[in-house]
Amino acid sequence: MNSSHSLKQILGQGHFAVTAECGPPKGADPEIILKKAEYLKDKVDAINVTDNQTAIVRMSSLAACALLKSAGLEPVLQMVVRDRNRIALQSDILGAAALGIQNVLCLSGDHQSFGNQPQAVGVFDLDSIQFIQTVKAMRDEGVILGGESLSKAPDIFIGAAANPFADPLSFRVTRLAKKVKAGADFIQTQCIYNLDRFRSWMKQVADRGLAEQTYILGGVTPLKSAGMAKYMKNRVAGMDVPDEIIKRMEGVPKDKQREEGIRICVETIEQLKEIPGVKGVHIMAIEWEEAVGEIAERAGLLPRPAVE
Repeated sequence: MNSSHSLKQILGQGHFAVTAECGPPKGADPEIILKKAEYLKDKVDAINVTDNQTAIVRMSSLAACALLKSAGLEPVLQMVVRDRNRIALQSDILGAAALGIQNVLCLSGDHQSFGNQPQAVGVFDLDSIQFIQTVKAMRDEGVILGGESLSKAPDIFIGAAANPFADPLSFRVTRLAKKVKAGADFIQTQCIYNLDRFRSWMKQVADRGLAEQTYILGGVTPLKSAGMAKYMKNRVAGMDVPDEIIKRMEGVPKDKQREEGIRICVETIEQLKEIPGVKGVHIMAIEWEEAVGEIAERAGLLPRPAVE
């Protein structure tokens, strides 16, 4: 997965893309991120690096992406607007481009009240849609906010997130449309357990012509236990875990629940491959990166294609 396997090229050449996710350590040890990356090497086309996920202090996403890049991997830099004003956001985009980091996922970020620094000031100077617009203008017009020219425009493949499971459904499609109009080249969705709901969202997305205007990657997360499934259903906002998934997890002994979680994940990917407009999958196995290769293999996603 060197830079010739760029995510933009994989998608542009019509391959079904596979991305994964990697959380940076709560410390300054570069080996932790490189060890996680070893599990993902040659199994995926690109690796997202989360940006102080759930508002918990971790190694900077930009630094972790630079480490992945130096190890010959294709990073996706996640950037949240929670912690930076427009000066810092634009500055970090230029820095990422200078380091050869080509993919950026533009996000709002989990509110600081959820994390380990609840007294932190949330910045939210731009929202995620304005941030997408800003990066697009920097790339396509070579200008920063306010119109001042850059000496060199950043070459960035712009990503955004979508949640098909929050209500109302039609608003979720409208919100995607705004992100696509703002300049999102690719979309990674919230993790999918309710395939019926996801199919109805994708149908509305396709009916509005949005599936032709952006590359949609369906998010999946392997469940480790019935307890995790219940926690996600009841405690995680915007998450839709149907009762039959929980019953399936509860129906196997505790020591077999991880295996069942992987099986459900593989079945979900096989179904996603059949849905028109879905161009890839984003496998979010945070702190369980070693499962990604097995999931990709069993879902028929290996070997990954080399791009022309």
